[in-house]
Amino acid sequence: MNGDIFIEVGHFCCRKHGQGAEGDVFLSRKTDDGRIISVLSDGLGSGIKAGVLATLTATMAAKFVAEDMPPKQAARIIMKTLPVCKERGISYATFTLVDIDSQSQVKIIEYDNPAYLLFRQASEPVLLEPLKRDLVVKRPAGSRSAAGSERYPKQNQNLNQNQGPNRYSQETSSGTATLLARAVMHYSEFEARAGDRLVFFSDGVAQSGMGTKAFPLGWGIPRIQAYVMKVLQESPDISARRLAQVIVKEAESHDAYRAKDDITCAVIYFRKPRRLLLMTGPSIDPGRDAEMARIFQDFHGARVLCGGTTASIIARELGRSIKVNLKHIDPGIPPASTMEGADLVTEGIITLGKVAELLEAPASAERYRTNPATQLTELLLNSDCIEFVVGTKINEAHQDPTMPVELEIRRNIIKRIAGLLEEKYLKEIKIRFI
Repeated sequence: MNGDIFIEVGHFCCRKHGQGAEGDVFLSRKTDDGRIISVLSDGLGSGIKAGVLATLTATMAAKFVAEDMPPKQAARIIMKTLPVCKERGISYATFTLVDIDSQSQVKIIEYDNPAYLLFRQASEPVLLEPLKRDLVVKRPAGSRSAAGSERYPKQNQNLNQNQGPNRYSQETSSGTATLLARAVMHYSEFEARAGDRLVFFSDGVAQSGMGTKAFPLGWGIPRIQAYVMKVLQESPDISARRLAQVIVKEAESHDAYRAKDDITCAVIYFRKPRRLLLMTGPSIDPGRDAEMARIFQDFHGARVLCGGTTASIIARELGRSIKVNLKHIDPGIPPASTMEGADLVTEGIITLGKVAELLEAPASAERYRTNPATQLTELLLNSDCIEFVVGTKINEAHQDPTMPVELEIRRNIIKRIAGLLEEKYLKEIKIRFI
């Protein structure tokens, strides 16, 4: 969290219809000095081969920027490292790289991806266009006839006349010439404010619907801008994760939900932090029940109770009643309950174990079921600063050796969930044992 601004990073992707793997890759990481680095890369083609190119590009780009390598040098290394496609004779993957420091200063490098969109939330969302400057990088230009080799005899080179403005030859010390191409990247920077949203995507979004009657040349950037503006006007508080999903699903619909290319969108949302308290397990000292109730009562934000004993303690101390909610029954998850002041009341270990599984596999079909575990997962993902209050009393029922191995000790499950939220979803986490 940068001062009073939390940076939410969310993305959503849809692979090309008929492919078993995605050709787009999105990576996001937080460095030790508080910077957030996000990369969206689109590999050449689709499927596994494209995924390999995109993964190499995104991983190297994130690592180089984290180590403060100059952008031109990083791009040159990436382009020389990527394997050459045997069919097309080029090594190629596009990328959009976003580097955000602890003062919300944003630096962006784009290479061949559609231009990013920056929306500033005021009384109405406004589309901004930061100034960009070009960074020109020389990279080897492949050739099908060369079968991956990018060196040609000097006497056969007259490239300045027939290779176009973006290709030229360079003589080497061995008397040969290397065919080079000018790769142009775009660099921009700005200071983010609370309410800003940065939207960037692969060409699968911009080109969705291409060849159809509605979008003969694809959805296109102007229509995407108008669509995002409409969504923000209707839902000013929409999360980054949800906005990315909405954009991808709209793009997918243009091809009748049979995507002709990998479709990926990422959104970075600068906002005031949303806080959540998750309280689970009784204290080892019953004399601290009143303290637990006070923590629950005084917390400003969403409040969740996990565990029947935990909910009973809070209800008793605050003089409130608990009612079982049988609206959404799932045979695999115990039902939720309701209590005044709590956004969600669930069973303990079984529900928390399922939440950990859902966080590890966000694309699982389980996410689309309606039960306490999916509800809690949504609450966690829609929150920014999450505080866990964990009781340390051991539940004797969970020490039975005949119980399933999934029923871990409560503190281990909480540490597992907290680690996933912090490392994979870049949440601010605090754990208090009581």
